[in-house]
Amino acid sequence: MKIKEIKDNKKQFLSLLLLADEQEDMIDRYIDKGIMYVLDDNGIRSECVVTDEGDGVLEIKNIATLPEYQGMGYAKMLIDFIAEKYKDKYSVLQVGTGDSPLTVPFYEKCGFVRSHCIKNFFTDNYDHEIYECGVKLVDMICLKKLL
Repeated sequence: MKIKEIKDNKKQFLSLLLLADEQEDMIDRYIDKGIMYVLDDNGIRSECVVTDEGDGVLEIKNIATLPEYQGMGYAKMLIDFIAEKYKDKYSVLQVGTGDSPLTVPFYEKCGFVRSHCIKNFFTDNYDHEIYECGVKLVDMICLKKLL
């Protein structure tokens, strides 16, 4: 297994990116300024895009694992890799996600704590309703982890 940075042609992973952020124009807002990593374990299994938000904050903008490999620890391995790689450059790793029983507990298990909420983020920024685990996503839950 290896984790490698993707510097060119990041959109070759669009189908994987769309698993975590299902509207391409939203991905376009951060893909070029973000640093992308993919986890390869006899094939690409997971990806992560992070951006420098200033003031010592690194943000996970997108993290996704192919459905058939979810629950195998790949996304956590990517988060651990990012935290270790950037601990001397950043003080906080943050992520924003929908208030879903699938994603919030995952991030909490990875050591993130709730920070704040951005009201109506999903309804204001997406051109369609988004549901996860039967829950309509409205607000963005922001979580952070000290590095």
